[in-house]
Amino acid sequence: MKYFLAILTFSLLSATYIFAQEASQWRGKDRDGIYDEKGLLRSWPANGPALLWHYDNLGEGHASASVVSHSRIYTAGATNGKGSVFAFSLDGKLIWSTPYGDEWTESYPGSRSTPLVNEGKIYLMSAFGKVVCLDAEKGNLVWSVDIMKDYDGRNIVWGVTENLLIDGNKLFCTVGGIKNNVIALNKNTGKLIWSSPGNGEVSAYCSPLLITLPTRKIVVTLTEKSILGLDAETGKKLWSHEQVNQYAVHANTPLYSNGMLYCVSGYGCGGVMLKLSADGSKIEKLWKNTDLDSRMGGVVLLNGKIYGMGDKIKGLHCLDWNTGKEIAFDKMNNRMGSIIAADGMLYIYDESGEVALVEPTIAGFKKISGFKVPFGSSQHWAHPVIENGRLYIRHGNSLMVYDLKK
Repeated sequence: MKYFLAILTFSLLSATYIFAQEASQWRGKDRDGIYDEKGLLRSWPANGPALLWHYDNLGEGHASASVVSHSRIYTAGATNGKGSVFAFSLDGKLIWSTPYGDEWTESYPGSRSTPLVNEGKIYLMSAFGKVVCLDAEKGNLVWSVDIMKDYDGRNIVWGVTENLLIDGNKLFCTVGGIKNNVIALNKNTGKLIWSSPGNGEVSAYCSPLLITLPTRKIVVTLTEKSILGLDAETGKKLWSHEQVNQYAVHANTPLYSNGMLYCVSGYGCGGVMLKLSADGSKIEKLWKNTDLDSRMGGVVLLNGKIYGMGDKIKGLHCLDWNTGKEIAFDKMNNRMGSIIAADGMLYIYDESGEVALVEPTIAGFKKISGFKVPFGSSQHWAHPVIENGRLYIRHGNSLMVYDLKK
């Protein structure tokens, strides 16, 4: 009996430890759309890689999957205007679903944000600014904060949309208020750590980036008309740079590499490259390119080249990271889409529902394979995810999982 109890206790402690070590977030571990995978298929059959399973009762929404490699899959959806977080086993069995409150029911209804998994907890923000923290194992609510009510936030045309960011015990989110513009909450309690007035602009659908420098960490996000750089420890605004487009939509997470910061927006605005000073306190504009103007599909950096899908000039663009010069372009059937990369290949999920496998080349790129997703509804806006040799595609009420190794 003592032996059985010891084994049971060890098993419970091991499960608790595994959940405490879990981490998964928007667009991969560095939020740059690059997934550290090897041995993936270099081409696909005509109907695409093998479909392992699909789940078709998520409700409305555009949240991607958040996958913990050896444990669970999390996503969010809305039914009749009520949002829920869903937890699945790796083989597609629904483990739990937890309602978190009202979700968007106007234009493009449903959940917007992808669950953030960190040290045994899940974090998500609704389109109405309710930030929730759930237990990752059981799904019960740990705490919630209403940033509209508690911090005088202001909502925007299509509902606030932000894939939340954590550093240490700080959870960052953009309130969009005049006084409380960007805030850091204690991830364990929801209590305020700091508040920054930023530029006093409303939020702009952006999911922030954390940059780690030798002397400080910087949170970079975009608000209505600006790129903002904030000290992650204190919230102090270090700098800002004007970024303006027609609808104040700046939905792409910035990219950072080797002292250079790239921010790109749609509706013809395009991208700008900023050079950060060694301590991150100053910026210098290096170049601007308006050909690549991804609206909300993200961009990736591979081998010194930026790849992304355009908005006004629809199709796949390839730019030189250092100069901004366009190296290659293909209309790709004149579509927008989202882009990620793994094992040296590009994966594009476009607005028609096609998933394409594209090989980067010295001259630019070459499309290798493609297939249409067979399930789901509404817009094809959720970003793809790759984890442990599997491709996760969210299309409205459906989540589809494909085997990229067989």
